[in-house]
Amino acid sequence: MNPTKQISVIICTYNRALYLTEALDSLYHQTLPKTSFEVIVVNNNSTDNTEDICHAYINAHPDMQLIYLNEEKQGASFARNTGAALSASTLLCFMDDDAVANTDYLSRIIQFFEVHPGSGGLGGRIIPRYIPAEPIWMSHYVSSMVGNFHYAPQVSAFKPGKYPLESNMVVPKHLFDTIGGFNTALPGVKGELRIGGEGKDFFFRLQALGHDIYYDPNIVVYHVVEVAKLTPAYLYRVASGYGRGERVRTLQKSKWAFLAKIIEYLFKLGASFILAVIYLLRAQPAKSWPVIRFRIDALKGLFH
Repeated sequence: MNPTKQISVIICTYNRALYLTEALDSLYHQTLPKTSFEVIVVNNNSTDNTEDICHAYINAHPDMQLIYLNEEKQGASFARNTGAALSASTLLCFMDDDAVANTDYLSRIIQFFEVHPGSGGLGGRIIPRYIPAEPIWMSHYVSSMVGNFHYAPQVSAFKPGKYPLESNMVVPKHLFDTIGGFNTALPGVKGELRIGGEGKDFFFRLQALGHDIYYDPNIVVYHVVEVAKLTPAYLYRVASGYGRGERVRTLQKSKWAFLAKIIEYLFKLGASFILAVIYLLRAQPAKSWPVIRFRIDALKGLFH
């Protein structure tokens, strides 16, 4: 490959036409020159007007290199791999279709890899933007389900077992190719079904090869969260999706790894009851049950 850009931003999208334009606008207004990056939007069989919006955006912004295509195999891992294959740069940046990047987002990523040229990957901060407001039952332990992520107050290497979230992650393309991209047995969102953990699996494989993965809190995206959609059914799909993904990922290793994961999940379920009591003692009863439900739903996914 002869890279022509410094970085490629890959957005996998599925029925998020309402927010996709704002995501693209945040990239259009980057401080990094438009000649230095490209945006690849991979439509994963959306049934809304995503395609029309993308074509209209391309026509209205000829100075931005925006590539649009559809991936028929359902699942975020398929779509991200397809976008990565089209990349004409040395760095792959993955961002969600309902995320909004700071104007210095791409410039900071480039600067990071200039300072840390041997880094195996990078993750940044994800701040939920609740519409209309953060629900009273939301806690730190549940907010990860809506993308909330802040690993450290300064640039830090992830400790073993820790990793970036898929909606704000960067990896050198040659390393992406080395490990074969995302594991499609962990497709992520697949219609109403979730089999998550694709980012975890991805970075664990990089770390197993000896590559350090870093976190930079100044590389920020805001994740749109429609509170009205945070129904028990939705939260179950997300939490059980973690469990389904861990079932697939650990069984690909060994039955012993799966057994160890069951023990870990049972321990976390027990810990959730302690957290619930703490919230009750703090006069925050609304936060108690969601913490327990999260761990129950994850355990259900692990067994199914």
